[in-house]
This record gives sequence, C-alpha cells and structure tokens, in this order.
Amino acid sequence: MTNKKILNREQIRSFQKDGFLAIDSLTTQEDVAFLREIYDALFAERRGRNRGDQFDLAGADEEGQEAALPQILGPARYAPELNDSLLRRNCSLALSDLFGQVVEADFSHAIFKPAQHGAETPWHQDAAYWNPAVIDTAVSVWVPLQEATPENGCMHFVPGSNVLEILPHRPINNDPRVHGLELLPELLAEHVKAVVACPLRPGGATFHGGFTLHHAPANHSEIPRRALILGASIGAATRTVPINVPWQQQRQTAREMRAAQNQNN
Repeated sequence: MTNKKILNREQIRSFQKDGFLAIDSLTTQEDVAFLREIYDALFAERRGRNRGDQFDLAGADEEGQEAALPQILGPARYAPELNDSLLRRNCSLALSDLFGQVVEADFSHAIFKPAQHGAETPWHQDAAYWNPAVIDTAVSVWVPLQEATPENGCMHFVPGSNVLEILPHRPINNDPRVHGLELLPELLAEHVKAVVACPLRPGGATFHGGFTLHHAPANHSEIPRRALILGASIGAATRTVPINVPWQQQRQTAREMRAAQNQNN
C-alpha cells in the first residue's frame, strides 16, 4: 500500500466528532461501471442464497416472494474480482487515514433497493448486530453505484450518536422471521434528532462507526439503488459487563436456517 492520503485532517476530525463522514468521490466512474456489472450479475443470479448469504433484509425471505431489500453478505466470495477494484484500494487508504495505521478494507455486504418499492432500511446501529461481549472499532464505508438521493435511499445519520452505547433494537416490524433490525420505535423521538442526509454521486462514499445511528429511506424512484459496503476494524476490546441483546435471540430467519443446513452438509 502506498502513502497516498484520501482523507485530510479536517475530514478525520469531522468523522471523530460526528461519527460519520461523506465524501464526493472514492473511485472513478470507470471503476463504478466495472463494479455495477459485477453487482447486477450477483443479484440476478442470487449468488450465496444456499449458504444463507443472499436474503431479504427487510422481509420474511420466503421462496417465491419478491424481496423488499435484497442483501448479499461477503460479495467478494462470489466475485473475487471485486478485490481488484480501485474502490477497494482507495477504501483501504481512506480507512488507514481514519485509523492512523495501515488496514485493508473488505467487502462486507451489498444491498439492493428495487426501483419504486425497495424497502426502507430503518434507523439502527450496526453494533446491534455484533457480539455484545466486545466493543469493536469497525468502520463501514457505504458506496452507491448510481446517484444516491433522498428519493431513492441515500444514507441519513444522527450527528454525535457515535457516543451512545448499543440502544435497544428489535427485528424489523417486530417480526422474528426478519433478519434486519430497527431501533425500538418508542426511542426514535429521543434519539433521532438533527438528521443529516448524505446524497452522493456514483462512487462517492459515507463512513460511519458501529454506534452511529443511521438509516436509508425506501426507493420511490424509477431506478434501482445499488450500494456496496466495505469495512475494516483494528480489533475489539472485551467488555467488563456484556450488553444484553435479546433481539439477537428473537430472530428465527430462513437465512439462518439455510446457513445452518449448509454447514451440516
């Protein structure tokens, strides 16, 4: 990795203060076209479904039902050429700037919002999905492969929410069949204030930590909304008192059943 800098000191300070950062460009439009072709093929072929890596994040994920918010975990497992992209190289550099040490970014997941009816990604903290026995330093990088707007589902953040602990969550719509999580509705008025929307051009990026509250609206536009999410971590510290996360035990999803069956085969 070179010593090239992607983020300046002001951007790094802004991220540390607010818990998120948006930048206009993390890669070229040529690279975006390369990534979009791979992305569309992955979703068209439903790659990773048998392993539980492809599923509906916002629905019951039943066979024969159109997914409201399709997601693929670890997309580079199914398209290793993603790792050769300029996006991954530049993302690694940007995250190294944030962490103050060299890290390598990985493709964590891809989320697709179909045109006109792609579901909302509700307000949540990524840390609500994680191991409650540790405090992870992971940062996620959200990259749209077309223009991202409030109409089609760009990212929204609550500045300063990065100082919060893990707040109570539940499966979306309190349905244990749904993998996705949402902040308890009764907590929205207290914690979701001074929201900042982050529209982006293709290949732009937002960065956020695991405790930062964020969401992405439904896609009401005429075009699909494609997003790749990368990330890195410099490790996790063991909690002296583990956090209680009952919502992780409440879920009984088709995704988890497929993943378990794949492990047993």
